[in-house]
Amino acid sequence: MSTTRPCSPGDRGPETSGASGASEADASASPAAPGSPGGGQVRRLSFDGESGVVPLARDFTRQALYAWGWLPADTADRRAAAEDVLLVVSELVTNACLHAEGPDELWITCDKKVIRLEVSDKGTGQPAPRTPHRAGRPGGHGMFIVQRLCLDWGVVRSPGVSGKTVWAELGAPA
Repeated sequence: MSTTRPCSPGDRGPETSGASGASEADASASPAAPGSPGGGQVRRLSFDGESGVVPLARDFTRQALYAWGWLPADTADRRAAAEDVLLVVSELVTNACLHAEGPDELWITCDKKVIRLEVSDKGTGQPAPRTPHRAGRPGGHGMFIVQRLCLDWGVVRSPGVSGKTVWAELGAPA
C-alpha cells in the first residue's frame, strides 16, 4: 500500500548528499549509511547532465545486482526478483522524467532481506497510483506497478528543500 510517511519502520530515513561516501559517478559498493538496516551495500548514481536516464538507471542497477549476487539468477524466482527490481527502477525514473523535470539521483541499498530504491527529483507533485486503474489502456501504470511489486513505498520531503525522494523496497530473493 502506498504511504507518505517519512520512512518505513526501522529505516534510515532521508540522506544528505554524499552520505554513502561515494562520488557522484561512483558505481562501486560502499558501506551502508549509518542507521541502515543490516549493514548492507549502497550505490549512488547522479543524473546530472546525463541523457537517456532510464536505460542508464537500469544498467547501473543491473551492475549492482551482479555485484550483490542477485544475478546471474540460478532459479526462476531469483530471476523474477531481479527483473522486478529493474522494472521498479524504470518506473520510478520514468515518473521523475514525466512529472518532475527529471531525476537527480538514484540510491540503491541492499541488505540480506531488502533492496531499497530511492529516486530524488525537484518535482512538487505527489506520486500515486491512478484510480481507477485501467489495465487495458496505455499510460498511468507506473505507480500501480510499484505498489504491486514492492513490499512498501513512499515519499520523503525535506523541509526547506525543493523536491522529494520516492522510495520503494522489494524483498531479496530466497
